[in-house]
Amino acid sequence: MCGITGWVSFHRDARGQAPVIEAMTATLIPRGPDAGGVWLGEHAAVGHRRLAVVDPAGGVQPMTDRPDEPAVVLTYSGEVYNHHALRAELRNLGHAFRTRSDTEVVLRAYRQWGEDVAEHLEGMFAFAVWDERAQRLLLVRDRLGVKPLFWAAVEGGLAFASEPKALFAHPEIHPRVDADGLREAYGLLFNTGPTVWSGVREVEPGGVLVLDRGGIRERRYWQLEARPHDDDRDTTVDRVRELVATAAHSQLEADVPVCSLLSGGLDSTVLTALLAGELRLREGPDARIRSYAVDYSDQAEEFTGDVLRTGHDTPFAAEAGAYIGTDHSTVVLDPRSLLDPGHRRAVVVARDSPIGVGDMDTSLHLLFGRIRQHSTVALSGEAADEVFGGYPWFHNPEALAASTFPWLLVTGDEAAMPLNPELDLRIGEFRDDTYADALAAVPHADGETATEHRQREMQHVSLTRWLRQLLHRKDRLSMAQGLEVRVPYCDHRLVEYAFNTTWGLKSFDGREKSLLRATGAGLAPDSVLYRPKNHYPATHHPDYNRGLQEMARDALSVPQVRSLADESVIKASLGTPPERLEWGHRLRLERVVDLALWLDHHRPELAL
Repeated sequence: MCGITGWVSFHRDARGQAPVIEAMTATLIPRGPDAGGVWLGEHAAVGHRRLAVVDPAGGVQPMTDRPDEPAVVLTYSGEVYNHHALRAELRNLGHAFRTRSDTEVVLRAYRQWGEDVAEHLEGMFAFAVWDERAQRLLLVRDRLGVKPLFWAAVEGGLAFASEPKALFAHPEIHPRVDADGLREAYGLLFNTGPTVWSGVREVEPGGVLVLDRGGIRERRYWQLEARPHDDDRDTTVDRVRELVATAAHSQLEADVPVCSLLSGGLDSTVLTALLAGELRLREGPDARIRSYAVDYSDQAEEFTGDVLRTGHDTPFAAEAGAYIGTDHSTVVLDPRSLLDPGHRRAVVVARDSPIGVGDMDTSLHLLFGRIRQHSTVALSGEAADEVFGGYPWFHNPEALAASTFPWLLVTGDEAAMPLNPELDLRIGEFRDDTYADALAAVPHADGETATEHRQREMQHVSLTRWLRQLLHRKDRLSMAQGLEVRVPYCDHRLVEYAFNTTWGLKSFDGREKSLLRATGAGLAPDSVLYRPKNHYPATHHPDYNRGLQEMARDALSVPQVRSLADESVIKASLGTPPERLEWGHRLRLERVVDLALWLDHHRPELAL
């Protein structure tokens, strides 16, 4: 896993611009603490920071096809899990290899298939190829958008990077926010393409962007499609079990220590059990995978249920670890440490965004830092709820009947920091228009009932929007600690298959994630298999709430914060006794604190 950056300009000679590409690359050192390099040509500059995971000695980047006179230059982030099969196929087609790395497989695959290379890759990836022969830049992002890839226009071309902060190190790109950016940030609709930053865009998940002297063109090489599902229940369960196991096993490969994130929920427990079983097959019956959970020192005494959480994770995680036979650890955090300004700032800097989830972000960042002391790769159960229908909105008649994104009914506007009404952003209209566009993108299946199609809509917006912000969060906070997180439930073959199973199959046992629960039979204790959905834990300590209110008061003393936030609404949450501060109101305060830190760090121009 790595950080990539660079630019192409047909109007300027890049060969004298080494300080610029070096500065852009340096912003990504946390993503790639092991090594870095740059390449300069007449019209292109390419940078790379490396987190060595596969073939540490051979996978040096930027990688060129020939050391003497390169025709193709690659900077690549991610993991291609079918690289062994591709290597064999490419060898049969006449390609020679000088390393064991999956990076070189991507490079040779481009030489073989050109702009169609992405269709041959399975995994999570974002990469750029500069083709000297064709004077062409190719940007490619994986199907689900696990790995980030941003771009912005420069004179005569464009610049690209794993994170916006690298773009801002280019002299022609500046942090600027306009009304559209605020709508994107605070609408909580998670569009892919536009960002909070004016002029900065994302390459679409499953997307390819090509720049040459004729301009920029974009296309999608993958998207969800509606297909008939004729398998019966037993066949469907068997196929899901096969797909989940294949994804898990293929993503266990690494030349560095690997662990699993084990919360004690269904998703992470099934995944960890499959990983543990495969590891024993590879290394012997005594092999044990490391597993990690997170907790707060006050959680057992202070836990209070809310709209997202039904119980305390730690006992379930410990039980699951013992059942599977993992080397299990619980990272216990002091809730007060989550108020540390240095930790909070590190999270905001990592995310490049004012939109986060406060203590849950800070605790995840600290958790990843602790894990990185022992492991370089962690596997996560992210995306199982989107793939298998685990969220409450799949089962809630009110959400199914609503004409808006379902998570807005769960979190409400309290979760989005209220903006200054004088800005007149018309967030409601923006949400209505965006929701209409989102539904228009949902494919239809022949003969599908209205009920079935509504569930397909719910799954489609969950996979293409809600999941987007979860993947961004996981990527940014893990890579800021130099930790690679893999997400097997995002395997596109599994996603495609599950997307087209009927709702009756997804809920055949009368509750959420029926197919995954059937897959996990025998792999997890019943207490975990039948446990209600529980979200990432948050602290409930009154001292945290009290400290958060103090930080929010300080944030409101900043004139630029007051120009963006609705001060009168926020002050209502400041007056609530800390022990009675509800989740939604607390998240509102978290947003204000993060906004102040974000403004202070990036110093953006506000063009409102």
